[in-house]
Amino acid sequence: MFKKIILMSLVLILMPLSMPANAVLDIEITGGVVGEHPIAIVPFSWEIKKTRQSTAVSQVLASDLKRTGNFALIPEKNFLERPHHGGEVNFEKWRALGVESLVVGRVRPGKQGNYLIQFQLFDIYKGDQSDTAGPDEAEYKIKQLIGYSLPTTAKNLRLTAHHMSNLIYEALTGNKGVFTTRIAYVTAKGGVKSKRYELQVADMDGYNPFTILKSSQPIMSPAWSPDAKKLAYVSFENKKAQIFVQNIDTGKRRMVSAQKGVNGAPAWSPDGRRLALSLSRDGNLEIYTLDINNPRLRRLTRNTAIDTEPNWSPDGQSIVFVSDRSGRPQLYQVPVKGGRAKRLTFLGNYNARPSFTPDGKKITLVHGTSDGYQIATLDLQSGVIDVLTNGRLDESPSIAPNGQMILYAASNKNRGILSIVSIDGKVKQKLVLQQGDVREPAWAPFRKP
Repeated sequence: MFKKIILMSLVLILMPLSMPANAVLDIEITGGVVGEHPIAIVPFSWEIKKTRQSTAVSQVLASDLKRTGNFALIPEKNFLERPHHGGEVNFEKWRALGVESLVVGRVRPGKQGNYLIQFQLFDIYKGDQSDTAGPDEAEYKIKQLIGYSLPTTAKNLRLTAHHMSNLIYEALTGNKGVFTTRIAYVTAKGGVKSKRYELQVADMDGYNPFTILKSSQPIMSPAWSPDAKKLAYVSFENKKAQIFVQNIDTGKRRMVSAQKGVNGAPAWSPDGRRLALSLSRDGNLEIYTLDINNPRLRRLTRNTAIDTEPNWSPDGQSIVFVSDRSGRPQLYQVPVKGGRAKRLTFLGNYNARPSFTPDGKKITLVHGTSDGYQIATLDLQSGVIDVLTNGRLDESPSIAPNGQMILYAASNKNRGILSIVSIDGKVKQKLVLQQGDVREPAWAPFRKP
């Protein structure tokens, strides 16, 4: 019966797909509570002569912040003024619009023909009890939350804008922004007899996609290393399941597991030294750990049931996995040092694809009932399962590195799409390719130097 978990993954990845190699993901907020914090982003002035603006910095900022669902963007048509630095701001006009935060900036000539972006974030109401009043330097210094001058180039203009979004988001929410992170996903194109699979990496907003692997055979289960520099994945390119590790920047890769039978579901340890994986080398599907630098396997589970889909706890001390040892697919947790597995889920007839939130307090999962398969979270202290989505076939949840959003695969009008739901389920959005389908998403951690 538990073959359903493995078969579901295969069905999703083998669906007929078709897409252009450089397609961009269009992002659409589809429901939920959107815009709790009123913010205005004034279009930045472009002060580079003889150069056309290739990226509207303020538009990138607006899209990033809107995507979180935490902010209500004030429409530009409502603006009573369009300042580009603090000395030009009349705070009374922005208070009249109900604005709480204001972003102004300009793109100026930098050194050696490059650019310099100067921007400021203001709290419109900060310091209202002071003696200062009006659009003068003293008032804008009181109200300024952050202000930066960031050197950049034409090539990196969009990346710099994402970095600015990180700074603004953290200043206003206290949480680290994820706008400079990346996502990985699997696509395919062509007919049934000529299908080509691709493992792609893109910015978290779907821009700048590139392919790191092409194959005529399925690619599954991409998993990012903790430093966000490598991907582990399952490839069938040699007519059987094998696990590879590939460097994103150099393209260099190596096979790390080609055991007899199933080689599946790789997951990195927090220190990046080991992989947890599911192998059937001894006849039954069990959980193992593999030392990356010294290919040494250690078996963690011994059960007649099927054990699969392992994932590490943030402290690296335990592994959560899926097993049908109770009769149906449920979540269990086992110490990395070995020992008895503890059952975690009891509600629902299907609980799978587990992964810990960064704080280790919850587990994201696919929760199945008679209504279908939805993305949910399990509170480890209370044992409560909170269903976040309402699709019929939602799969492959991947938590953002700041723990605030979950990326997952869904279906829309017989197409595979990616979707995002906030950790509290209040904000939902679709990431739709212009053509075709996409599956097996994985959200990268914060990239380390």
